[in-house]
Amino acid sequence: MARNTYGQDEKLEKPFDFRHLLRASVYIKKYAKQMICALLLSAVAAGTGLLAPMVTQHALDVTIPEKNKQELVLLGAMLIGIYLVSVTFSAVRSRIMNIVGQNIIFDIRRDLFGHLQKLSFQYFDDRPHGKIQIRVVNYVNSVSDMLSNGIINVILECINMVFIVIFMFMVDVSLSLVVLAGVPVLMLIMGYIKNHQRRAWQKVSNKNSNLNGYLQENITGARVTRAFAREDENEKIFADLSGQCREAWYEAVKYSNLVWPSIDNVSVGVRAALYLVGLLVIGRGEVTVGVIVAMTSYAARFWQPILNLGNIFNNFINNIAYLERIFETMDEPVTVDDAPDATLLPEIKGEVEFKNVCFSYEEGKPVLDNVSFSVKPGESVALVGPTGAGKSTIVNLISRFYNLNSGQVLIDGQDISKVTLHSLRSQMGIMMQDSFIFSGTIADNIRYGKLDATDEEIKNAARVVCADDFISAMPDGYESEVKERGSLLSQGQKQLISFARTLISDPRILILDEATSSIDVQTERALQTGLNAMLEGRTSFIIAHRLSTIKNCDKIMYISDGGITECGTHDELMAKHGAYYKLYTAQTVA
Repeated sequence: MARNTYGQDEKLEKPFDFRHLLRASVYIKKYAKQMICALLLSAVAAGTGLLAPMVTQHALDVTIPEKNKQELVLLGAMLIGIYLVSVTFSAVRSRIMNIVGQNIIFDIRRDLFGHLQKLSFQYFDDRPHGKIQIRVVNYVNSVSDMLSNGIINVILECINMVFIVIFMFMVDVSLSLVVLAGVPVLMLIMGYIKNHQRRAWQKVSNKNSNLNGYLQENITGARVTRAFAREDENEKIFADLSGQCREAWYEAVKYSNLVWPSIDNVSVGVRAALYLVGLLVIGRGEVTVGVIVAMTSYAARFWQPILNLGNIFNNFINNIAYLERIFETMDEPVTVDDAPDATLLPEIKGEVEFKNVCFSYEEGKPVLDNVSFSVKPGESVALVGPTGAGKSTIVNLISRFYNLNSGQVLIDGQDISKVTLHSLRSQMGIMMQDSFIFSGTIADNIRYGKLDATDEEIKNAARVVCADDFISAMPDGYESEVKERGSLLSQGQKQLISFARTLISDPRILILDEATSSIDVQTERALQTGLNAMLEGRTSFIIAHRLSTIKNCDKIMYISDGGITECGTHDELMAKHGAYYKLYTAQTVA
């Protein structure tokens, strides 16, 4: 299954959409002044360097035959000055463009990450996280040079060619036409290469994305791999994906490597023709040795910008696929967002109401069908029922992690689709079964619920949820560093830290989705006092496997078949001898 999932390529576009470049210009315009300055410095450096062949021609045809030593020294000094100006201006230009390139990386990566923060859970549910990560890190790095130095170099090399052509015609018109005769030949060759090259590098982009996606998940799931002895099978899958990357790269490089030999061969052919024509006319006195030397120097310089443009073209084709993927991510619609006329949700009391709510993750497969219920402020509600019945879906819809198909979710009488997400979620506390721990200190992880929390507030929250004892016992206490995903902590310890993080946010609506599933019974009993303190005065929704923990809830809703099949207190539902009764007694007997 993994082989099929990670070997699946993303759709390739056939024609290149030039709108991508227009969009990229937004990032370039911010640094237009620096880029123009860099361009002027480069133009001066290039133009100054083009004086060298004319100085050489004058030395060969005039100064040396006349044995003018003073003028020869002067011309030598001029050549040194030309070299120093060219090198100095080029170095300054390089420094400017390095700064611009890093700023462009920063801007694109910030916008891309910012957009990812707004995308719905559905987007991340549908994609391997490694494929998302490679776009933010690798692809942005790759395109930055193209958007900064690449564009400047294209303009510069074009200016160079214009200058060189002007200087060539100033020296000799007929020999200049010989040099230019190779341009149409090269254009035909490059047209053939371009059509194959872009597609090949798009394929490389896809294969690298597949490999990165599989690698990221394999690292995250390393424990499961060991537990099921999947090492050999995973190595085969990785070797297969890696081999696809290698073959795609071979194919792409094959076309890329045709560029510079094509330019080089045309260049050599043109210079050979130049020498041939020069030899035919030099005897007639129409062309001097100095002119031939100057023209061959200009001819070499003429093809150098074309060779440089070929390399830029290579880089452009290689990275345009990455640019497409970046903008593809930025174009991903934000399905759960503030409405244009969204208002701030004022401080809430905690009344929650579902009105005829219908929802499905996939079209044609309803999870909730016409669900309606109401919860008073401060009430505790337990959601029970079979796996996949929609318990977590209900609490996710209260937080507006997904959009409804139809119906309304109201908090204090206000439709949550018409208030800002921040004003809604900032008044809610959510504890999920998978307690995510960030890299950093334990204090930082608890403070995540309230960024301005004091050290004392952090410790008080930890004491309430029975986390203070194990945290204080650690070498650095609350300043103890925890690795990625809290790998140095037990699952129960991670859940207790998550409890403290939720408690410190002081939410008006509290959601506990299997929040005590990884905590042992003894710790859970000790935690119950803290939980009661958390629940008091707050509207709470609790999903729990151990039904003994939700007996005292004000209301218990049994979710199945896309709706609420039973609702009442523990005693009321037990008296009915219905689905809840069967579920509870089954656990008690077990």
